[in-house]
Amino acid sequence: MQLDKHDHTILSILQKDGRIPVTALAERVGLSPNATAERMRRMQRDGVITGFRATLSPVAMGRGLTAFVEVRLDRTSSDVFDAFAHVVRDLEGVEECHMVAGGFDYLLKTRHRDMAAYRAFLSDRLVDLPGVRETRTYAVMEAVIEGGALTVG
Repeated sequence: MQLDKHDHTILSILQKDGRIPVTALAERVGLSPNATAERMRRMQRDGVITGFRATLSPVAMGRGLTAFVEVRLDRTSSDVFDAFAHVVRDLEGVEECHMVAGGFDYLLKTRHRDMAAYRAFLSDRLVDLPGVRETRTYAVMEAVIEGGALTVG
């Protein structure tokens, strides 16, 4: 899909403020509200804009501890990958899960109340997932950049 400078501007603004009224967005972009709304619909239809959502404070939600976890599986076969991916999708506390290339198989971003809650998550749930051979945990001390916007243009 071809995106022009107006589309790029719309996307940049929406990443910062997804609740901006179309009239205000149109004014900032330099288009009519109808043209702006049509561009937004087109970008949603074409999968450029994949949704809108509220961003919650992990601390306010009782999830102040962030941990990244490297997961190494016991075998690198499609059945083990599929089994792990199927179960990890529904695992409470997992915010993101990425299959990666390198020295381990998956990288998880997890959120927990505190270190005791993370330890319970690790020992009661994560290590029992299909194929898990080894994990390494990195507890986050400070989030410098989080939920950053994609570069547009």
